[in-house]
Amino acid sequence: MIRMSNAERVYVNRTLNLKKIKYVGLDMDHTLIRYNAENFEAFAHKTILEKLVNDKGYPVIIKNQTFDFEMAIRGLVIDSRHGNILKLNRYGAIRVSYHGTRKIDYSEQQKLYKNTYIDLSDPKYKPIDTSFSLSVASTYAQLVDLKDGKESKTLPGYDILASDVLEVLDIAHKDETLKSEVRNDLSRYIIKDQKAVEGLERMKLHDKKLFILTNSDFFYTKLLLDYAINPYLKNHDSWQELFDFVITSAMKPRFFNDKLKFLKINPTDGTMMNFEEKLKPGIYQGGCANTFSEDLGLSGDEILYVGDHIYGDILRLKKDQAWRTGLVVEELDHEVAQNQKAQPLQTQIDEMMAEKEKLEDQFVARSTKTVEAHHSNGQGGLSKIQDKISELDTKIATLIHSQQTLYNHRWGRLFRAGNEESYFAHQVDRFACIYMPYLTDLLEYSPRTYFRAKRRPLAHEMN
Repeated sequence: MIRMSNAERVYVNRTLNLKKIKYVGLDMDHTLIRYNAENFEAFAHKTILEKLVNDKGYPVIIKNQTFDFEMAIRGLVIDSRHGNILKLNRYGAIRVSYHGTRKIDYSEQQKLYKNTYIDLSDPKYKPIDTSFSLSVASTYAQLVDLKDGKESKTLPGYDILASDVLEVLDIAHKDETLKSEVRNDLSRYIIKDQKAVEGLERMKLHDKKLFILTNSDFFYTKLLLDYAINPYLKNHDSWQELFDFVITSAMKPRFFNDKLKFLKINPTDGTMMNFEEKLKPGIYQGGCANTFSEDLGLSGDEILYVGDHIYGDILRLKKDQAWRTGLVVEELDHEVAQNQKAQPLQTQIDEMMAEKEKLEDQFVARSTKTVEAHHSNGQGGLSKIQDKISELDTKIATLIHSQQTLYNHRWGRLFRAGNEESYFAHQVDRFACIYMPYLTDLLEYSPRTYFRAKRRPLAHEMN
């Protein structure tokens, strides 16, 4: 990943000149509108358990499970065949694994998976790639524990558990269970962000067109925008005036590659009508990216779309439309802060690793000479070097353990899998032109900023 100076909070993968951007599009949930993720996921966890009991006939005892927000992070993968949850590096190799809530040690992991690289196109693997899916991983892990224990005969197999958890959460989104809870207690679930509104009005001063592209329906969208946007507007009467286009029930990622028609929404009562003309400012449902770009005469590099979903917002969009992309990763706020706290430990680790590498070079040189000279006079020296290496390994392991405690106690960093990039980080690197903790971080820059990607050294250039 390319990161800018510590004082800056937009991270650049590909050069982006905001001056050339004509339209700035925003996802709503977890991007334009911030959620209290812990409160929301706790309610989602409770809802999943209740629906499993009420709709799927699961035993009532499962409702006794308590939610642990730290049990999962984004970027994990459920292996529904074995009841495991995995963290992958950029190549799909497993770096951390749990069976339910029990950590799988390295030898057991090797026996089960050998050197398998996980193929996420295999339907038995279920990615945990959004803030809305942390409750899925937590619930699944707890159900696997119950399945392995006293509820072995009353719960289905690991694969059915995963399918059921995903299904009932999807139903909870569609049948308004989750949205109704948010509606009834907005202050508990929605975080107002005055700076974001100020930043959007600043964008308008620089002649940027703004649009919302969300999978949420019109009435829910209106509720959240009325609550979180309208109170802070200074230059506009309402969000309807601030945003040139608001596209609801967009069915992303289908919006980016299917040929769906737009419906025009009457903002007074939410009624819809067919719309066959060229798009003009207003509120819509459905539609597709091709029509949006063609009707407005826009090329892909004139549109910047910012979202929080690596698959639904960013990956398909980048592959199918070539719009410029920004990704909101709220967890970065904590991770960057912890990286700074971890730096003294990292410095010690780096120094010891450098010392270890020198010893390893000495060991290789001596052992090579011993073998090629056909004598064993150097064995004593080799043992001393190996003892020093082992001593350093013990010290390094202790430092790494101390460093790990600064991050998620199960999974470590979001963007790292040990020393390597995590699979999540790799996806961000591939598909997000820029990324940031919050939308506000982008909006605090001038709308004429030139974000430059720094030169990346290749492996042979780093010596």
